Amino acid sequence: MNKQPLIIFDTTLRDGEQSPGASMTQEEKVRIAIALEKMRVDVIEAGFAIASQGDFESVQAVAKHIKDSRVCSLARALDADIDRAAAAIKCANAPRIHTFIATSPIHMQHKLRLQPEQVIDAAVHAVKRARQQVEDVEFSCEDAGRSEIDFLCRIIEAAIKAGARTINIPDTVGYAIPELFGEMMHQLLTRIPNADQAIFSVHCHNDLGLAVANSLAAVQNGARQVECTINGLGERAGNASLEEIVMAVRTRQDVFSVDTRIDTRGIVPASRLVSTITGFPVQPNKAIVGANAFAHESGIHQDGVLKCRETYEIMRAEDVGWNKNKMVLGKHSGRNAFRTHLQELGVQFDSEDVFNQVFVRFKELADKKHEIFDEDLHALVSDIQKSEAVEVYKLTFLESHSNMGSVPHATVILSVSGEMKQASAEGSGPVDATFKAIEHIANSSTHLELYSVNAITRGTDSQGEVTVRLSLGGRVVNGHGADTDIVIASAKAYLDALNLLLVGAKAHPQNNGV
Repeated sequence: MNKQPLIIFDTTLRDGEQSPGASMTQEEKVRIAIALEKMRVDVIEAGFAIASQGDFESVQAVAKHIKDSRVCSLARALDADIDRAAAAIKCANAPRIHTFIATSPIHMQHKLRLQPEQVIDAAVHAVKRARQQVEDVEFSCEDAGRSEIDFLCRIIEAAIKAGARTINIPDTVGYAIPELFGEMMHQLLTRIPNADQAIFSVHCHNDLGLAVANSLAAVQNGARQVECTINGLGERAGNASLEEIVMAVRTRQDVFSVDTRIDTRGIVPASRLVSTITGFPVQPNKAIVGANAFAHESGIHQDGVLKCRETYEIMRAEDVGWNKNKMVLGKHSGRNAFRTHLQELGVQFDSEDVFNQVFVRFKELADKKHEIFDEDLHALVSDIQKSEAVEVYKLTFLESHSNMGSVPHATVILSVSGEMKQASAEGSGPVDATFKAIEHIANSSTHLELYSVNAITRGTDSQGEVTVRLSLGGRVVNGHGADTDIVIASAKAYLDALNLLLVGAKAHPQNNGV
């Protein structure tokens, strides 16, 4: 039986980045895009070009580097958005513009303040304008999950007639139930006269924990593209998880009449890359990519697996990329071998000076750690990037003391816009003392919302990855830091968050997207 292709549309770089604090640098986005391309993702949504100059340049950079996957930019149904998206992906080998407008009564009335006929006119105009600039146009009905089916049929028919060749049905607020969402897809494909002229897609959010289930229900009812993210990253509760969609379809070929072209061996490396760059750790019991996904504690399970793997495992760990990411280099490795390995990871440098800094830091890390993993290198490169960026605060010295029976204390020296400042403080622990010492200098009036520590790799010599969430004046940012010393990693993360707040982080002109 010949399987129909299921298109995988990855929006980690766009919707995934809308997670509070998950902002990525341009170079980090290119690294992730290269990993997605290696995994044979069909469409990469590189960003929302009109959101900021930084977003525009990031979309443009991804478009320049990616040759095998289609590169897409999101755009509201507005002329300025569409023109900006077109300019950003102009150099892409296979460009796509993804334009959208809200179609639910609550969105049309309260957000757009437009009548249904005006919404249809805006959608048609947007699709036609996009088609003037690229051949491949996708149209999304924002909040389709709460839209009226009759209106969806009308606006989709008009969008296809105007030139859209992919129609996306998003469950924007995660409201859908699989059986009903699948039925909606069936109804649309049955009732829309020109439905055969477009590929129907779904984009499901996970507010009720049903994003993957809703996506698969839509596939069972005719959807042939799924929009998803690595690790299910995304705003609020996240998006449908790419790894779960791909492996559900691949594992249950007895049920699905479709299959993807994804090289599943790239799943775990991509998961770890995204986790390292964003600072969002993967929960241990996360399907496919969690640390416990293929672990067996029960004696009965262990015995069964030893006798026959299929007794308790429906997938092979190596098929999704486990144990594929350990670096074979060490402290005696040369520059050429190191550079070659980084190139294989999608890491490129703007100058030889930056490469030299990374190489020196690698040697220092190799002296501390017996085994170097790809995640260590990604964390190291991201850390160098931050030091190259414009920073108000930079850590130059840290000394902390913590002994049983005595009050922990810390001393820090910070470079504040080039001026050295020193402070000391006591705290309930070395991290608390360090943060208080930093605040003696910064006096930022921020509120600490979250402090989280995660081991990047295994072993007691692992680098610790720290996430610090700070809020100030209604803005919330996540700062990230990594080091084999948890106190130093914590200080880096705190200063990273301060810099994001004070230097300024971009704000998307859309609140919810699709």
